Amino acid sequence: MTTAPTHRIVSIGECMVELASAGDGLYRKGFAGDTFNTAWYLRRELGADWKVAYLTALGTDTTSDEMLAFFANAGIETDVVRRIDGAMPGLYMIHLDGAERSFSYWRDTSAAKQLAADPDHLEAAFTGGDAFYFSGITLAILPSPDRNALLERLGAAKAVGQTVAFDPNIRPRLWPDPAEMRRAIETAAGVSTICLPSFPDEEAAFGDASPAETAERYLGLGAGEVVVKDGPEPAFVAFADARETIAAETVTQALDTTGAGDSFSAAYLAARLGGLPPVEAARKGHALAAQVVRHYGALMR
Repeated sequence: MTTAPTHRIVSIGECMVELASAGDGLYRKGFAGDTFNTAWYLRRELGADWKVAYLTALGTDTTSDEMLAFFANAGIETDVVRRIDGAMPGLYMIHLDGAERSFSYWRDTSAAKQLAADPDHLEAAFTGGDAFYFSGITLAILPSPDRNALLERLGAAKAVGQTVAFDPNIRPRLWPDPAEMRRAIETAAGVSTICLPSFPDEEAAFGDASPAETAERYLGLGAGEVVVKDGPEPAFVAFADARETIAAETVTQALDTTGAGDSFSAAYLAARLGGLPPVEAARKGHALAAQVVRHYGALMR
């Protein structure tokens, strides 16, 4: 009997304590964060021939222990999680206005800000990986030297043919100034094979007039293929000489859009890693996002 080869994708970033309304002034505790949400959905979407790991940093406190157990129970490998004495995870609270959400954050001392601070740990996290996923939030929370070290390592992965997927997930208030934010996002696009921007973010940060303009800009920066998400509007897919617009699925009763873009990215990336072409992968992304917005919170259980 021949054993199927096992591949590994490493998602990189910050998982936080999530407080979501449970009604009557009560809140339900969970664990979520953009790249972790994508890792969660990647584990659901990928076959048994793929392992999913999460590169982050946590403390040694009880909440960090609970979060680590949550990762493991979800089937996400924890061997690349850095543990730091005296540190703790960040926290955020979801505020809903209909299905649309806003957030309050407590993350200034988050352990995840040190996820790339140890060069040996960072190198070990990349060993054995076949694909990598990160976001603009991953970059925003890191000190500049650590950010540069991570981008250099991702560039090396791309150079040897590994898949590097990037969601710009632009959050201006996490950055010291807009110019630094734009430089980091552009550098990240250059080390990526797949780029998954969201048009409203790109319009605000870069002045793009259309999803097509966003796609061409990222292709020009060095990304191999680009999928521009636009909420309930069609996604724009650009690769090689092809340009396609893929309609989103209709959702008549969205409850919470938290995690919709993260789940789209997971389904798209899982489909591409499984050999589906970009257009079909975008349809998979829309289908999963349409399910996620019918549930409260980032993770659909």
